Amino acid sequence: MSELIKAKEPFKFCTRLHLSELTGLRASTLGQLLALIKDVSGSCIYHHTHRFLQQHQFLSPEPPNDFAYWVTDILGEDELGEKLASIDTMQYPTIRSLRDKIAQTIEEYLNDSSFAKLKFARSGEEFHFIKSVSFILPTNYTAYDLKEFAEILKKITIDSIYFHIFEARLRLEKPTNDFSLWIENSLGDKTLADEICSFDPYTRTLEDLRKTLIRIIERWISQ
Repeated sequence: MSELIKAKEPFKFCTRLHLSELTGLRASTLGQLLALIKDVSGSCIYHHTHRFLQQHQFLSPEPPNDFAYWVTDILGEDELGEKLASIDTMQYPTIRSLRDKIAQTIEEYLNDSSFAKLKFARSGEEFHFIKSVSFILPTNYTAYDLKEFAEILKKITIDSIYFHIFEARLRLEKPTNDFSLWIENSLGDKTLADEICSFDPYTRTLEDLRKTLIRIIERWISQ
């Protein structure tokens, strides 16, 4: 095992707290849903596409987003629901690009199906837009090398892992995740950074994601 490199800058672990807030905006038709998807804040799109990751730490594989559920179960548009559910969130590095894909999918469907434009949700079954309000909180954990980093990964909450993997990637529109950025920029190890960045976090539970990260880093340390 080679001597561990000390980081240029230590990794300071943070965590996050999410609160859900009603916006007062609601849709009864696909046309209204489309218009609001184009107009609402990114925190609304984030909530309705990533809510499952915030609330279900053991949920796997990825369930459909709220839009897919509503158009299928409330409006009975199964074909559109399947198209929305099949959108691979991992392909879209920003909420903006994910929003555009969802809107495009609905818009194309409406253009091809005039009957779908006439469907209304019954009273009480409208789509209510909710936004996610995030609070970033510091923790007491700081890592100066990979060994300390791996040990802290065993202790931190899954909320912290969520923040540094998913929150950084989508909400903050970073091209990667916080762990890979630190490993590459502060430890100078692009190969390890790329390996962590390359696996799909959406196919794992958060606890499995923790174990995978620890396994990769401990294997790297032992080389």
